[in-house]
Amino acid sequence: MGKAVVVGTAVVVCAAVGVAVVLARRRRKRDAELLESAEAERKRRAAAVIEEVESSLATPTALLRSIADAMVTEMERGLRGDIHAQLKMLISYVDNLPTGDEHGLFYALDLGGTNFRVLRVQLGGREKRVVKQQYEEVSIPPHLMVGTSMELFDFIAAALAKFVDTEGEDFHLPEGRQRELGFTFSFPVNQTSISSGTLIKWTKGFSINGTVGEDVVSELSRAMERQGLDMKVTALVNDTVGTLAGGRYMDNDVVAAVILGTGTNAAYVEHANAIPKWTGLLPKSGNMVINTEWGSFKSDKLPLSEYDKAMDFESLNPGEQIYEKMISGMYLGEIVRRILLKLAHDASLFGDVVPPKLEQPFILRTPDMSAMHHDSSHDLKTLGAKLKDIVGVADTTLEVRYITRHICDLVAERGARLAAAGIYSILKKIGRDKVPSSGGKMPRTVVALDGGLYEHYKKFSSCVESTLTDLLGEEASSSVAAKLANDGSGIGAALLAASHSQYGESH
Repeated sequence: MGKAVVVGTAVVVCAAVGVAVVLARRRRKRDAELLESAEAERKRRAAAVIEEVESSLATPTALLRSIADAMVTEMERGLRGDIHAQLKMLISYVDNLPTGDEHGLFYALDLGGTNFRVLRVQLGGREKRVVKQQYEEVSIPPHLMVGTSMELFDFIAAALAKFVDTEGEDFHLPEGRQRELGFTFSFPVNQTSISSGTLIKWTKGFSINGTVGEDVVSELSRAMERQGLDMKVTALVNDTVGTLAGGRYMDNDVVAAVILGTGTNAAYVEHANAIPKWTGLLPKSGNMVINTEWGSFKSDKLPLSEYDKAMDFESLNPGEQIYEKMISGMYLGEIVRRILLKLAHDASLFGDVVPPKLEQPFILRTPDMSAMHHDSSHDLKTLGAKLKDIVGVADTTLEVRYITRHICDLVAERGARLAAAGIYSILKKIGRDKVPSSGGKMPRTVVALDGGLYEHYKKFSSCVESTLTDLLGEEASSSVAAKLANDGSGIGAALLAASHSQYGESH
């Protein structure tokens, strides 16, 4: 009897254990299925976001051509003086670009941000070219950026005077001649001649009420007088115009200069008779350098995504500088951050919790984006380390890293292709976009490019070049070259001081 009870109990226990094991297996299977289903849903959502991003950032060649046409139309409106034109097409008053024959000692001052540079160059004519150059960089104390006009310009003139004192025997100023200076001033200016222009507004953290509406050359000249410095400003130039001058000095076939850095702009050589708003006598050279200020271009043809629109809406200048916000170094990393944030929210890209650091605007800088984009290792180790440093996610899967690199690729490619469309529009405007219908050979045409984005982000710059080739076609593109004009604007200002010298001779 007792034995039967024990056996019966054992059977019941075994049966219960068996049921428990089956249930546990089912639960594990169900949990696995749920996890699999959740993972499949996460992947589906990620794929949907990526597909939408690919579609909204697409720049087929036909679209780029229509964007270039729209830009040419705006350039023509700007040259007519249409107040509603999106491109201001500012007359630079530079009608004599350097030829290579310039000789003598010339100075340059480059003021465009929290630092300024003073530079001197000894030019030796066509044979010796740049015999020697020296420069010094000076930081502007923060209190002077919000002080008075006199304080700021006195500080700059004092630094310039100190620099002149260290001239040395390698630099030679002919007897009886005044030192001459090219002034690169990278703030909005209403230029009134080659050596005068009134400040429209301060930007980049400067706020000095006294200078708005004043001639910045007069302000600097008075400050130099107060320092006892006998120097004449013979050229006031924008940094893009300076880059064009520096590029032309190195290569006589340079017709345009493009800055692709934190911001973006372009300048080019226009036929003076193609500028209806020009009212003075036509310059002897027949040419005039135009500063396009192309960053302000906008068109319904531009492929604006929800990420661009949100970034613009939250910016300090909503509705302005739309083209610049799509292609320049200030913004590319931020567009990538916004797309990654969407993937984190909608597809749990970085896990169930959205990384708090990813919510911070501009935490992802374009140099970091470039480093991630250029990671070609099999496990994308550099990219993983960047995500850890910037976003604060310690462990990322290989899939997450590949997705991140793909987003960098999409954003950089769109920016580069749009930049190429801008360059193409300038070539189109001056008739250097196709082989002459007469059957003659197209003249060699060079575009000088400067800026950290173009210089250091290699995938970006190579995409600019390949897209330009694509837009021009095989025959025309064989006559067009893009050349890095590293730091062209500094020496460019000194060269423009030489080519617009009061002594009227460059050789």
